[in-house]
Amino acid sequence: MSRYQRHIFVCINERPKGHPKGCCLEKGSAEVRDTLKAALNARGIKDAVRANNAGCLDACAYGISMVIYPEGIWYGGVKKEDIPEIVERTIINGEVIERLLMPDPKYKPAALHFPKLQAT
Repeated sequence: MSRYQRHIFVCINERPKGHPKGCCLEKGSAEVRDTLKAALNARGIKDAVRANNAGCLDACAYGISMVIYPEGIWYGGVKKEDIPEIVERTIINGEVIERLLMPDPKYKPAALHFPKLQAT
C-alpha cells in the first residue's frame, strides 16, 4: 500500500487583487486548508491522508477549489464549515458530496462512492 491512501490538494494560489479569474487565497483557502489539517489530525488519520497546498488548479470560477486523489473528486466553493462533512463523508466513508461538486462535467468523478479509508 502507498504511504497515503488519499491526497487532498487545496488551491492556495494568489493572484493580484481584482484579477478577473479571482483568487482562492483571497477567498480564504489557507484557512480551509488549516481547518482540514486540524480535522485530519483530530480524527487520527493524518498518517493515512495528506492535505497539501496546491498552486492554481485552474478552477477559479468555482471558488475555493479542492481535489481529492486517487478518486479525482473536485469540490468547489469549499468553506471551512464544510470540512467536518468532507472528512466524515468523503475522506473516511468514500462518499461524494454532490452539492460541493464542480458543475462542469469535466470535473465529474468516475463514481459517487469509493472504498472507505482503511485502518492504519
